Amino acid sequence: MIAPARSPGLPMPEVSRPCSDGPVKVDLVEAGRDAYRQQDWPGCFAAFADADRLAPLVPADLQLLAVSGFLTGHDESAYDALARAYNAHVAAGDPRSAARSAFYLAFLLQDTGEPARAGGWVARARALVDQHELGGAEAGLLEALRAHDLLESGAVVDALALAERSVAAGRAYGDPDLVALSLLTVGHAHVSRGDVARAVACLDEVMLAVSGDELIPPVAGLAYCGVIAACMRLHDLRRAREWTAALTGWCDAQPGLVPYRGICLVHRAELMTLSGNWSDALAEATRASEFLRASAAAEAFYRLGELHRLRGDFVAAETAYRRANTGGRLPEPGLLRLRLAQGRADVAAATARHLLSQVGEGMVRLEVLAACIDAATQTNDLDLARSAVDELERLAAESDEPLLAAFASRATGQVLLAEGRPADALLLLRRGWRAFQELDLPYEGAQLRALIGECCRALGEEDSAQMEFDAARWWFDQLGAIPDRDRVAALAVATTRPADGGLTARELQVLRLVAAGRTNRAVADELFLSEKTVARHVSNIFTKLAVGSRSAATAYAYEHGLL
Repeated sequence: MIAPARSPGLPMPEVSRPCSDGPVKVDLVEAGRDAYRQQDWPGCFAAFADADRLAPLVPADLQLLAVSGFLTGHDESAYDALARAYNAHVAAGDPRSAARSAFYLAFLLQDTGEPARAGGWVARARALVDQHELGGAEAGLLEALRAHDLLESGAVVDALALAERSVAAGRAYGDPDLVALSLLTVGHAHVSRGDVARAVACLDEVMLAVSGDELIPPVAGLAYCGVIAACMRLHDLRRAREWTAALTGWCDAQPGLVPYRGICLVHRAELMTLSGNWSDALAEATRASEFLRASAAAEAFYRLGELHRLRGDFVAAETAYRRANTGGRLPEPGLLRLRLAQGRADVAAATARHLLSQVGEGMVRLEVLAACIDAATQTNDLDLARSAVDELERLAAESDEPLLAAFASRATGQVLLAEGRPADALLLLRRGWRAFQELDLPYEGAQLRALIGECCRALGEEDSAQMEFDAARWWFDQLGAIPDRDRVAALAVATTRPADGGLTARELQVLRLVAAGRTNRAVADELFLSEKTVARHVSNIFTKLAVGSRSAATAYAYEHGLL
């Protein structure tokens, strides 16, 4: 996988170099180096650790001990080995190697969620570079790290300029790790600027370096995670799935490797969820929540909340969303959808109205828009729904990604159905369903089948509606989406109900006023009721008539002579 002798990241000692610490240590050191070449990380770590107990390792071997320790989950041993290598290089008067050891120690610490310790080692590396005017790749690595920090703080233009300079330095000094780390920042900066073509070109070059065995393993793992994260921001499911599969293969091919511990674990769970593999996604998200730290752990808890919500465990979902929020991850739009599932549409709609104005991008923004449209159509807030649809359609028009086009078709169809235009909605919903089928998104496809069924019913095509409801219910059952399955089962009960849908006299009064275009407040004023009571009557009417909107209830009333 990796050719250590070629990589300037962590130099590989020559196998023939003599060792004066006795034959046992010589054998252990050579075994460790050989295991490193073979990517036998547990064997490498054990051999070097045993040799180090007999007599201190030389700095180059300490660096190999650090890599194998990090990859097998012995993080503190890895940190200690690199710190000792740093001290040895300083004592030997080799500031360039010392600065590199300090940088990689900071890199590992930052990757495992310890920014304070990482910052201390960055300061040591910077002091050596400045004091000895080192320049070269060592200065470039620090610039690459600074560019990443600038991007994280929102200074996209400055980050891009500095990262591009670091890329040039990496090429000039023949340092593939520096090139890859810098290109990741350049790629993400282009994503932020909306320059998809340049972003993809950068990401593909990074992955070319990974597949060409040019990077040390910790940098290769980070590259996988960084590229997958960028693909998710770009809504590029094809690339995200491709590189997630490659990351899985990369991990599986290396005995004893602790599965990579970055945000890609969360993205892996998200992709599993999208593909309908919910049991494995739950296990992956649980593992990520236990393994990751800080903001990455918060993302893992959010993903757990989504899975619990989809499966109908609302108590566990709420708990997971709260833990995500405690960790700094907004619990929306998952919590909004949870409130809808709990029948609290008024709360969800209020959340939706301010959620649209909040900052968000990539898959998060897409999920926000879709959830807001669900809340708005359920509460008949068509102005809010149209605002979200307009943004979705604009995003889809600016992108070539089929995922955005599919969600835009669904959203527009939803709103047209809510507006009482089922024929127009049907065309778009069928288009969206075909797109979700091609993208292998079974849950989204099942949602579309249910909406198509509602359109067919509104058009008087009850047989077609029942077929769509049956298909949606089957898919929801296969996925384990219990709330959705039960909701569609209730929708399907149409042919056996009485013409008045079992409505009470008061509910019939409310239905007639709703059909006349009255708002809940106007109905409340006319019938001398509270607005909350009217909202409850409307909710009961929707349930009894198995409809999802005021327009659909109105259509039912006209079709069955209730007006």
